[in-house]
Amino acid sequence: MKCLFAVFFASLLSLPALSIVAQEIPITEPIFVWPDLAPEETERTSGTQLPMRAVDKPPIIRIEKIRRPPMSVYPATRNANGSAVLILPGGGFGKVVPNLEGSEAADWLCELGVTCFVLNYRTRLPNNAKEPGWKRPLQDAQRAMRWIRANADQWNLDRDQIGLLAFSAGGQVGAILITDEKASYEPIDQVDEQSFRPDFAMLVYPWNMYDNKTDKLMPVIKVTKSTSPSFIIHTHDDGSTSLGSVLLYADMKRQKVPAELHVYETGGHGYGTRDRPNSNIGSWTDRATDWLERRLPR
Repeated sequence: MKCLFAVFFASLLSLPALSIVAQEIPITEPIFVWPDLAPEETERTSGTQLPMRAVDKPPIIRIEKIRRPPMSVYPATRNANGSAVLILPGGGFGKVVPNLEGSEAADWLCELGVTCFVLNYRTRLPNNAKEPGWKRPLQDAQRAMRWIRANADQWNLDRDQIGLLAFSAGGQVGAILITDEKASYEPIDQVDEQSFRPDFAMLVYPWNMYDNKTDKLMPVIKVTKSTSPSFIIHTHDDGSTSLGSVLLYADMKRQKVPAELHVYETGGHGYGTRDRPNSNIGSWTDRATDWLERRLPR
């Protein structure tokens, strides 16, 4: 049922905002984190949904051509504890998948008392190969973190309990977000007076963080002592190698940043919170729940 509501919501992204109320998780009107045009943009489209693929069971939503990023809110469904998590779906920067790596993860976190914000960050511009795919999504993620803190009272949130959950390409953005010391855009209003650094982070199969030419992390990811405490998930058989996650964890260990790393033998890539045949990767949310229980307010 929850997945059906997510499908319905995503299909309306390119239409005027509507108020949608789901039976189990209320979903508010989409929030646009930028008050008008996002940095360096000339259009305001919130994206186009690609045709569904018959092989995807359950269905997977794919949104492309996002120039003005919308964010949907999933309030805690049980024992709201004042914490929130910004969710960054994956999609290889050409698209985002807001149910597989967004609303389905929100279902899990909302049951833990967490209010979730799923961000459909901007996708890569055509014929713009020289710009890093993470650049505009990073701006959107920094702005979204600031927006959540600036509007914390509206959602009864603690500004010091705002975390991050990021998948695949979103996980690459998340790794930069938690290690970055400087904002990637010029401030535009009072929202930008807030911190963009998550208080904790969960990175799930972060994509292509490993530079095989140097045998190191991509240069933009630089762990410091102020990097967010992190929970990292990967699989040994992921084509987007787990070496990036291993090196990220190692740098956190060196900097004495609290961190936990799990590398499952099988599971591949792109599973979200779903099970995979011949793998126990679907249990990663149990491990993450254990980790979160040491951090979330009681």
